Amino acid sequence: LMVFGKSMFLYQEPVKFVHDIVKDWEVPPVIMFDMAHVLGIYGAFQTPLSEGANIITGSTHKTFFGPQRGVIAGNFPKGSPLRKLWLDIKSRAFPGSTSNHHLGTLLALLMAVYEMNEFKEEYQKQVRANAKSFARALKDTGIQVEGDEKDGFTETHQVVIRIKAHGDGQEIARRLEENNIVTNYQALPDDETFLKSSGIRMGVQEMTRYGMKEKDFDQLSGFIADVIIRNKKVKEEAKRFRGNFLQMKYCLSPKEAFPIAAKIIKSIFPYPDFADLFIENLEKNI
Repeated sequence: LMVFGKSMFLYQEPVKFVHDIVKDWEVPPVIMFDMAHVLGIYGAFQTPLSEGANIITGSTHKTFFGPQRGVIAGNFPKGSPLRKLWLDIKSRAFPGSTSNHHLGTLLALLMAVYEMNEFKEEYQKQVRANAKSFARALKDTGIQVEGDEKDGFTETHQVVIRIKAHGDGQEIARRLEENNIVTNYQALPDDETFLKSSGIRMGVQEMTRYGMKEKDFDQLSGFIADVIIRNKKVKEEAKRFRGNFLQMKYCLSPKEAFPIAAKIIKSIFPYPDFADLFIENLEKNI
């Protein structure tokens, strides 16, 4: 088994390069790509299943919006010597290792998938544009940004900064959170331990979905620099700034979602009259 994927995810993984090397081996390894962080930008960022990966795993609450769930997808066509592996994965995922597939969040996941299919191109483009703009703006404030400046520092939703000159990662993350800016302290490749991290990892996807654009992330970079470099308090400014973005974007309106919801409800309720009554009451509350 060969596994690609990481938590600090700025650039593509060399899936095709490795696949082309191992594909003619007598017993080629299974190639798996953990897309937990980047599933929501599949296609715009990377397409590992078409590059030679056999399996991808992912989360539905990071770049791929939705309730907190996991996804396993495979590329095992009929006739593949690995076909049995995929059947084993399916049976062990349910009802094998996870005997409860959480029906309470399944409909929410379905609606999230509808929304992702509807808004994918627009959402993915804005996420990546925001990340690049955010990284450049942070660099302009004097903060050291990881990644290659020629590539805009990142190809995903993540921006990683090196803050060792200003303090320990945990300390900086705490100071930012005290100022209403929630981040993730991050060990960088040359750090000895995660507990002594010299990086901060940030993702733009959540606030992109609340409508922030490039210029807004430019403004946010100023707040971050105030806290990290100047040790300034920006708690109230950050709160007021966040108040400008309260309406979720890239999602179906109630009127757009209602016909889909009605169709789903009719398909699962055993009694048509009850389903019609339920839908009628639901429509009144839209």
